[in-house]
Amino acid sequence: HRDYKRCICTLGWQDCAKPHSGGMEDIMKEKMLEEFKKVYGGDGEVKVYFAPGRVNLIGEHTDYNGGHVFPCALTMGTYAAVRRRDDNKLRFYSANFEKLGVIESSLDELVWNKEADWTNYPKGVMWAYIQKGFQFDKGFDMYYFGNIPNGSGLSSSASIEVLTALVLKDTFGFETDFIEMALISQFAENKFNKVNCGIMDQFAIAMGKEGHAIFLDTSNLSYEYAPVKLDNAKIVIACSNKKRGLGDSKYNERRAECEEALEELQKVIDIKTLGDLTEEAFERYKSAIKSEVRQKRAKHAVYENQRTIKAVKALKDGDIEEFGRLMIASDTSLREDYEVTGKELDTLVAAALKQPGVIGSRMTGAGFGGCTVSIVKTADIDNFIEKVGKEYKDTIGYAADFYVADIGGGPVVL
Repeated sequence: HRDYKRCICTLGWQDCAKPHSGGMEDIMKEKMLEEFKKVYGGDGEVKVYFAPGRVNLIGEHTDYNGGHVFPCALTMGTYAAVRRRDDNKLRFYSANFEKLGVIESSLDELVWNKEADWTNYPKGVMWAYIQKGFQFDKGFDMYYFGNIPNGSGLSSSASIEVLTALVLKDTFGFETDFIEMALISQFAENKFNKVNCGIMDQFAIAMGKEGHAIFLDTSNLSYEYAPVKLDNAKIVIACSNKKRGLGDSKYNERRAECEEALEELQKVIDIKTLGDLTEEAFERYKSAIKSEVRQKRAKHAVYENQRTIKAVKALKDGDIEEFGRLMIASDTSLREDYEVTGKELDTLVAAALKQPGVIGSRMTGAGFGGCTVSIVKTADIDNFIEKVGKEYKDTIGYAADFYVADIGGGPVVL
């Protein structure tokens, strides 16, 4: 039981004074089984699964540009309780969208439609498995609960996708490893839900390792785990509470701008991705990009990739101050060159950088709302949350939520 005064065991961010014994996984498994029976009743084996959310420490909008990213999995995430059926029916229920009730479908209805709402994410993963040659013989009942704020930029959708991929692997005996599950989940989001995301979110969730971030080269999926040692400091996530959906944002537009800039550069230099360029090479050849806007987008992709490489080296060298400076430079580029921040995120970062004990702060995720991530000296965290929270509410008119993040592991069967 954490000392945040709010507890996951209530299936929501409710006050809880209940003293808990045993691990949180055992508590959540028991709670999920209990809630599953309330919704679906009946007999038969019910299994419980978990997949984390993720936060990206640096390397934003580089994953679909062939660059490096540096995300880590979180201890918050998404849970599912699942029971096989004897027919082709699919029934989905989410405690996060309880007003929608049970949403029914079938193995014959794995197509995107607006009425399916959030269930387009698990259905998309099922569709993607079929496209890869796997088959389902029966349906199932599934109960979801997530403690990732929806639309926060902490990858609630990718968490659902990877979680579903694990459920399907375990339930139907599919021989897929975690990297394959990440790729299937990305394929589902790209082709079924029509969001042209890169691989970072799904990979970070599927391959999460406690206490480590993942230094991933998205051009070839080579990766290494890097211990995140923040002596006397912690990661603090501030959720702006401005909702945004990737599909409704300008995310796809940014990707298209980068792709066009790459095509223009490829006429004058032999590269496969923007991630192949150094800052010096970009400056030498950028005139090939005929639009000032596309130049700015490509500049961010190139410089952000190099910042990420430098940031990981700084962390390995124990130079947390340099890591913080690179985080701030990343945010400046996301605001001025990539233009994906907005008033809410800018307010959070500006307020954060005024506070004592702040080593670095930046927006994280796709942008247009969502979250910031800051590294804050442990002794200053309470003051940070109070002061940043007050300035944000005074400026924006509603409150932000704050989370002191723990770096967790990957998906598991509980």
